[in-house]
Amino acid sequence: MSIISEFREFIARGNVVDLAVGVIIGGAFGKIVASLVNDIVMPPIGLITGGVDFSQMKIVLKAADAATKKPEVALAYGSFASTALQFLIVAMVIFLIVKGINSVKRAPPAADAPTAAPAPTPSEALLTEIRDLLAKRPA
Repeated sequence: MSIISEFREFIARGNVVDLAVGVIIGGAFGKIVASLVNDIVMPPIGLITGGVDFSQMKIVLKAADAATKKPEVALAYGSFASTALQFLIVAMVIFLIVKGINSVKRAPPAADAPTAAPAPTPSEALLTEIRDLLAKRPA
C-alpha cells in the first residue's frame, strides 16, 4: 500500500473529518464568544468600575522610547482578564452542551411500562415444587 493511499484512507476516516469540523466550528464559536465578552460583558463592567477600559489596563515595565523607536514593555493584565472571562464563558457553554447530551443519552425508562418478573430458572422451579410437596406432606 503506497503512502498516498494510506494517507487518503486516514483522511477518509470519520474521526479525522469530525475533528476537522469541530476545529472549524470551534474557531467560529471563539469569535462569537470574543465578541460577546468584548462588546456585551466588558462595557458594563467598565461602567461599574468607573469607565475603565479593561483592554487598555496594563503595568508599564519600561516606557516606549521615541528617540530609539523602542516599544514599551508592559504587562497587559486587562487583556488577560478579558481572555480569562472568554475562557470561562466557553467552558460553561461546553459544560451545558455536554450535560444536555448526556441527559438525552440517559433518558429514564418509561414509567408506564410495567416490568414483568423474570421467569424462574429450572433449578428455582424444581426447588419451588419440592417446597410445595413438603408443605403438603403430613407432619
